[in-house]
Amino acid sequence: MQAVDLSTHPGHLARRLQQAHHLLWNSMVSEEITSPQFAVLNALTAEPGLDQRTVGERVGLDRSTVAEVVTRLLRRGLLDKVRDPHDGRRSLLRLTDEGARTHRKLALRTVRMNQVFLGPLSSGEQQSLFDLMRRVSEAAEILRVPDEPPAAGG
Repeated sequence: MQAVDLSTHPGHLARRLQQAHHLLWNSMVSEEITSPQFAVLNALTAEPGLDQRTVGERVGLDRSTVAEVVTRLLRRGLLDKVRDPHDGRRSLLRLTDEGARTHRKLALRTVRMNQVFLGPLSSGEQQSLFDLMRRVSEAAEILRVPDEPPAAGG
């Protein structure tokens, strides 16, 4: 049997892209705050007072991963957790002042990192890449929730 050409395997290429992103993130954005942690800070910047499950849905993290990320951000003093005044069983998450400062600083750094990461592509190619990645990601969501029927047209 011949060796497989991994350049035609999307999973292999996605892994290589993730490795490149991780390297750039650590060198240009933060060695302390991970990309998923930043995503949670970003979601709570956009919508303060979300519960943990909703934050996970917004940023595409499964239940156990978002729980771990939130715990780490709480320990670092970047998030506060308060009881929902309308439903005492739920807790709502908000950025602390330090969390908001951290988000602002990292958001600026991500802009530069993304310019470097996408530098080999023209603006049209970048838009095409995003469009294609979104389509594949959205189509793959059905794999995460096998009990739901496929969306119309999908």
